[in-house]
Amino acid sequence: MNKKLLFTSIALIISVLTSGFLSTKEPKRIEIPISRQRSGDPDKGFKYLINGDYVSSGIPYNLASVFMPKDSSNVLNREGDSAFVSPTFNLVKHANGTRILAPNCLTCHSDKINGEFIVGLGNNSFDYTINTQGLTTMLDQFIKNRYSVESKEYESFEQFKMASDALSNKIKTKVRGVNPADKLTAVLVAHRNPVSLEWIKKSKLELPKETIPTDVPAWWLLKKKNAMFSTGIGRGDFSRFLMASSLLTFKDTTEAAEIDRHFPDVLAWINTLESPKYPRSIDEELALKGRKLFDLNCSTCHGTYGDNEKYPNLLISLEEVGTDPALSNAYTGGMYADFLEWYDKSWFTTGSTPGKVKVEGGYIAPPLDGVWATAPYLHNGSVPTIDVLLNSKSRPEYWARSFNSNDYDMVNIGWLYEALDTTQNSKTYDTTISGYSNTGHTFGDDLEDSERMAVIEYLKTL
Repeated sequence: MNKKLLFTSIALIISVLTSGFLSTKEPKRIEIPISRQRSGDPDKGFKYLINGDYVSSGIPYNLASVFMPKDSSNVLNREGDSAFVSPTFNLVKHANGTRILAPNCLTCHSDKINGEFIVGLGNNSFDYTINTQGLTTMLDQFIKNRYSVESKEYESFEQFKMASDALSNKIKTKVRGVNPADKLTAVLVAHRNPVSLEWIKKSKLELPKETIPTDVPAWWLLKKKNAMFSTGIGRGDFSRFLMASSLLTFKDTTEAAEIDRHFPDVLAWINTLESPKYPRSIDEELALKGRKLFDLNCSTCHGTYGDNEKYPNLLISLEEVGTDPALSNAYTGGMYADFLEWYDKSWFTTGSTPGKVKVEGGYIAPPLDGVWATAPYLHNGSVPTIDVLLNSKSRPEYWARSFNSNDYDMVNIGWLYEALDTTQNSKTYDTTISGYSNTGHTFGDDLEDSERMAVIEYLKTL
């Protein structure tokens, strides 16, 4: 072999090795250990979820008709006056006996596809770009004028008002359809004593100004997961995290403990949820081809499905997955340092069933049951369809959808969207904003178009 050919061969080998195709360096994937959960009663859990007072302050029911028209759909099959209440609110009694409407967990964990209301589907329609301070102020004045500050009605509203004021203008997102859950939780705990959980008027924690968005995962996936949230930080007792909405209104640890007593039942009910079935016909031959491609290319991270299902519970490093790093970095880089310190010494970590926050960096590769219904995709909801998820070069930089639940793309799987040249309004998803980028997860880029459609056809069966 002459020198020129030898050097060329060496250069080629080095190029291939450093490109990653034959790299001997294993990508960083952390296997998340199982988190043992308390047992519960699913029937009791569902009743508590849709009728319980885990949010114990809200809008006096006698005034509700002024701001909230009756909802006759009764998709939750509730009884009495509750049958006419929006499914995202519970009709409960305040401690002083006043009936109130209080927001419930379905505010974030339900939505519609093709007009069908699906409990457990992450809400990707809510608009957090709006500052709700005006509405809270209007309610405050209305209740004061009608009943007085000393009335039971105002007492039943006051804690809800204080929490709403604390959140106002601090959890705004840049686009509609994403969720500010991490920032929302941090703001609420900043107004709580970690030991007693009593409300503090002035925030005691240093919090970031920006709100980094997340996409709410489907509840039916939880039974497979060993950690909660896309960052995988929620370990230990999941019930301690599921009751987070109660941070809005509980008085102290006594009330928190009573709420905590019910949430293993709620978790037990969540674990009975199955993913919705794809409602149209499926090309079985194409889906079989897609399954073979999926098992070869995707199952290592996302698991296998069918008779012998297996989900690996892997936390994938930012270097490997390449998706927007902002949310993960917020925990590993110190942005939420005060929040993490608060949590570590809080009531939530006490007792025989503590919740645990473990920060390791990266994002969970989620199970894909019902993935056809969970658009938009990636942990920040930046990709409108599975088709463009599997072909990163075709992802739109700016895109908009109607937020009409009937505008769902049942072929490419996801939301019908319009690709735009620039931002037009809050309905435009702008992937150039930090925290909102659509980079990464390029694992489908090498698929041929026919192979990509085959994989999509298989995903419809999950």
